[in-house]
Amino acid sequence: MQIMLADFLAELEQIVPRGLAESWDNVGLLVGDELRESHSWLLGLDPTLSLLEEAISLGVDTLITHHPCIFRPLSFVHTNTPAGIFLEKALTHKINVIACHTNFDSAVSGVSDALAALLGLGDTRALHPVDSSGEAGLGRIGKYTDPLSFGMFMARVFEALGSDTVQLAGKTPENVQTVALCGGSGSDLAEDAYALGADLYLSAEIKHSTARWAEDAGFCIIDGGHYGTEKPAMALLKNSLESLVRSRNWNIKIYESSTEKPAFTFINKNTFS
Repeated sequence: MQIMLADFLAELEQIVPRGLAESWDNVGLLVGDELRESHSWLLGLDPTLSLLEEAISLGVDTLITHHPCIFRPLSFVHTNTPAGIFLEKALTHKINVIACHTNFDSAVSGVSDALAALLGLGDTRALHPVDSSGEAGLGRIGKYTDPLSFGMFMARVFEALGSDTVQLAGKTPENVQTVALCGGSGSDLAEDAYALGADLYLSAEIKHSTARWAEDAGFCIIDGGHYGTEKPAMALLKNSLESLVRSRNWNIKIYESSTEKPAFTFINKNTFS
C-alpha cells in the first residue's frame, strides 16, 4: 500500500493540530514533497546535522523534529553554514523534514503531558489553556494522591530528566502534592503556576528576573534544562504515531533517535585541576 506524505500530514493534524501553534512559529512540512511516497520516519528534538546523518544512515525518507529547521523567513541559504548544509543535504537525499513545535507543546498528549506522566502526576490539566475544555494548552498542573517529601519528588525529577543536576530558585517545600510544569522554555508561566496553588514549578530556561521573583515570593522553581524537560515527549509522539500506523494498517517504520544527546555538558573546577 502506497502511503503518500500528504496522507500522513493529514493524519498528523489530528495528533498535533497546526491551529495550536503560536502565531510566531513555523510548523508542518518545512522541506520536501507532500506528493512523494513515505515509508519510514525518524523522530528527534533538534534538526541537527548529526540527526540528519542518522536519518541518512537508517535510510528513512522523513525526519520529524520538535524544533523547526526553518524558524524565521530566509533571505538566503549559504551552504557553508550549519543551517545551509542541513537544508542542502536534506534536499540532496530527498529527506522530508516536518516540525511539530508549539502545536505539540499545546496538544493533548503533548510535550508537558509526557513529563507529567514520568513524574506520576494525576488529574492533570493545562497550565495555560487555549480552549474551554482546559485540556489543550501550554504546561500542565497536576496532583499526587498522597504528598511526597521534597526529596522523593526530586528523585522522580532526576529520573524523568535523565540528569544528575538541575537549577533551583526560591524556597523548597517540605512536601509536594500539586506540581506545575512546562516542558521547554516556560519562564513566563511561573506566576501562573504560583497563582494556581502549585507547590513548585518545573520548567526550563528560567529567566534571572523570574528566579529573583521566586525568592521574594517564597515559591520553588526548578530549571531542569530544555533538553531534559522535552526529550520524553519524543517517545510519547512515537507511541502516538505507532498507534496511527496500526489503525491505518500502514507499513511504516518509525524510529526515535538513538544518537541525540543534550547540547550542554556540565563541568566543575576539578576538570582543570
